[in-house]
Amino acid sequence: MTPVSYLETGVLYCDDNFHRLAQFPAECIDLIYLDPPFFSNRTYEVIWGDEAEVRSFEDRWEGGINHYIEWMRDRVMEMHRILKPTGSLYLHCDWHASHHLKVMADDIFGPANFKSEIVWKRTSAHSSAKRYGPVHDTILFYAKSDRYTWNPVYQPYTEEYLEMFFDQKDPDGRRWKRTDLTGSGIRYGETGEPWRGIDVTAKGRHWGLPPRKLDKLDAQGRIHWPKKAGGMPRLKQYPEDLPGVPLQDVWTDIRPMHNLSAERLGYPTQKPEALLERIIKASSNRSDVILDPFCGCGTTLSVAERLNRKWLGIDISPTAVNLIKRRIEKEGATNVRLVGMPVTEEQLRKLKPFEFQNWVIQQLNGTHAPRKSGDMGIDGFSFMEHLPIQVKQSERVGRPVVDGFETAVERTGKGKGYVVAFSFTRGAYEEAARVKKEKGLEIELVKVTVLLADGHDLVTPTAGGLFADLPLPKAPPKDARPTAEELVESDQQTDL
Repeated sequence: MTPVSYLETGVLYCDDNFHRLAQFPAECIDLIYLDPPFFSNRTYEVIWGDEAEVRSFEDRWEGGINHYIEWMRDRVMEMHRILKPTGSLYLHCDWHASHHLKVMADDIFGPANFKSEIVWKRTSAHSSAKRYGPVHDTILFYAKSDRYTWNPVYQPYTEEYLEMFFDQKDPDGRRWKRTDLTGSGIRYGETGEPWRGIDVTAKGRHWGLPPRKLDKLDAQGRIHWPKKAGGMPRLKQYPEDLPGVPLQDVWTDIRPMHNLSAERLGYPTQKPEALLERIIKASSNRSDVILDPFCGCGTTLSVAERLNRKWLGIDISPTAVNLIKRRIEKEGATNVRLVGMPVTEEQLRKLKPFEFQNWVIQQLNGTHAPRKSGDMGIDGFSFMEHLPIQVKQSERVGRPVVDGFETAVERTGKGKGYVVAFSFTRGAYEEAARVKKEKGLEIELVKVTVLLADGHDLVTPTAGGLFADLPLPKAPPKDARPTAEELVESDQQTDL
């Protein structure tokens, strides 16, 4: 596939990222953060928003670790191609495959362009049988070249650090430390001149500042004069004079999502915004282009929008792409463009079952049923009238489906329901007609082609169109705090 010669930002692609990345021009991206499916062989059950809609996100790699790494290699090679020489890549992974992924990324980027292995403590303590509890993720940080963008990040001094290094105190209690006022080597300008009777040149050194600036500091009480005769004066340096401690590669100060987090969407591997904000600030500048090729619930793109970066996102899930669009628009983004969403019957047939169900229910502007078992086949409810919906990703849906759905509709106390499928048998239509005649119960059999048609009027659409009613999370009450039990539950959800 030949790449295009231009790049449009503010776009969400619903696609396999390998095919989409191959279309990007070379050296067009400033920063890539990717949080791919971990090699953990699990199926995640996801609760989205306040309606408790249950969705499944699969993370299955039946071909083993070699298959997974080769699947990743194809994609990371494309990411390397599209990174600018000043660009960086952050690969988020866990213990299942981090060592394999590093070998693979070293091969693509070159070992010299590996910059850091960041350890992020993403959960609290776990009790693990006969091993140390796994509580961290790994983020592999690579640069395209030695010209990569880097904005130093600092952290506040800890109280322990202040007590150890800022060991002096003013009468008012302010902490400070003594710092040398001279540097090694002789200078023949102002900084080599004697000051206050001290000839630093004779000591083979020079003043760090010209004497006139030293006078100013002394007048401000910023110079410490030792009691010992002939002792060298020192600069009084306060904590606020310094930016802080340079950020190290072990991050314990960014907490994972918990049940009451205002930003929580219910996505199983959702990362906190603070994590992405740190990465984006460190490795990009305003108006740089940020790419997340596994954008999930859109945290990277949401933070990029807030920090005035340009962005692109790719996710194979139509459900995720629609949710991300709403989330970014909450940040003030306008003209967000969706590309690759299913618009034909053939494309809908290829969707995974949970994605097809999501598409149908949202096309009906409905909400998802809160349970996955004991619901008698009800997958969702229509907008306004809250009529039951059953979704079948099948051809020739027959009489037994209609008969079973009849019972489910009766239990809801409603007089109508929808069954959606690609086609129905003659027996299905006859059964629907019988139920209407004998019980006055209307079961409407809806073909997918009807939902694809522009202007279908099965239900009254909500403002904003498809997925407009999918709720974003509500912030918890200001006085809400997670209990110990909730934090443990959150840790277990994060431990994937």
